[in-house]
Amino acid sequence: MPNYGRLRRALSLGTGGMPGGSKRADFVMPSADNTLAANWLPFVLSIVAGSVDVIGFLALDGLFAAHITGNIVVLAARLVAGEDASLSHLLAVPVFMLVLALTRLLAGWLERARIPSLLPLLLLELLLLIGFFVLGLADGPRIDANAAPMVLAGMLGISAMAVQNALVRISLAGTPSTAVMTTNVTVFTIDLGEIWLAQDPGRAAKARERARSTGSAIAGFIIGCALGAACQRIVGLRSLALPISFLVTAMALGLAGTRQQSRSRT
Repeated sequence: MPNYGRLRRALSLGTGGMPGGSKRADFVMPSADNTLAANWLPFVLSIVAGSVDVIGFLALDGLFAAHITGNIVVLAARLVAGEDASLSHLLAVPVFMLVLALTRLLAGWLERARIPSLLPLLLLELLLLIGFFVLGLADGPRIDANAAPMVLAGMLGISAMAVQNALVRISLAGTPSTAVMTTNVTVFTIDLGEIWLAQDPGRAAKARERARSTGSAIAGFIIGCALGAACQRIVGLRSLALPISFLVTAMALGLAGTRQQSRSRT
């Protein structure tokens, strides 16, 4: 796994890279100074996103929970084909945006209360995923993706991924996206070319560091998709236990990083 040196430096310098840190960095940013947390947390979150995305897509009539704009493509394709528009696809983007805004407000409150934001946001994501899981179990083996409980379940899955997207930007500044891979693949490919062609050793070193971090996120997402698809085929929406277990692991890593940060201050 990559060494997230850039992440650790950003957290130690504070928001905006100001020496000595800032109130925002000290009380909102998580500690990823711990090597274990820094190396593994984004990777584990990518597995969560990949598995949730593929499980939702297979179980809920093509609903994307993580790659949220994919729902616009599905919706447009169905409308052009003369098919009925799914309520879940209609609601996906507005719900995602609403939860992003609410998550930012929550993070702002945590900041004012001088509470590190990572663990509360991970807990919120976990609760939303558990809600998705419980509704999936309650609907039984035969799933009607357009039934009200399944529409609500899909929105909980989308909400969980909205929280994850937000927490990566708010609480893990400097890391690649853990839920949307198009930009990561672009950055990774360009950086490979930079490593190969750059005559400046400094530029090549920076590109190599970015390639390690984005490559880890891409690998995690692929692993999540593969595991999620295999489990969904066998046990249906019960396969959501998989991303839930990885999210619990992510919380443990976040807790380890936060404790390391607390010890470093004393």
